[in-house]
Amino acid sequence: MAVRTAEAEWKGNLIEGAGKMKLGSGAYEGPFTFKSRMEDGPGTNPEELIGAAHAGCFSMAFSHQLATAGYPPRRVHTQASVRFEKGDAGFSISGIALETEGEVPGISEAKFQELAEAAKKGCPVSKALAGTTITLKAKLVSAAGA
Repeated sequence: MAVRTAEAEWKGNLIEGAGKMKLGSGAYEGPFTFKSRMEDGPGTNPEELIGAAHAGCFSMAFSHQLATAGYPPRRVHTQASVRFEKGDAGFSISGIALETEGEVPGISEAKFQELAEAAKKGCPVSKALAGTTITLKAKLVSAAGA
């Protein structure tokens, strides 16, 4: 199996410093700062990248669950909202809310929800983040014009 890499470099102190993150594939390289993490500054942050990874992994896992059950999806779209908060023990990722929407012909609402939950549990990123509360809202939509 593949080993994926990413790197980051930070220069300076926490408040005034700045860094760069880079994916090993070269698909993304960009800045991050205190403001991009704690406020609303330009650049990315670790939580945003975790959210992208989780949304992508879940979408793939859910598509696989659906297809394996005989319901190949037309599309699955997922948004991950990652909560980054300060608590008594310091800063932490306190939760991730997944919201997914699937266009899946011929599936019942109950089966759709069952497979969405199975994908949430089976997604490798969900497993890696097992110490974090992960919630899921799944919405079945009908095909446009169908």
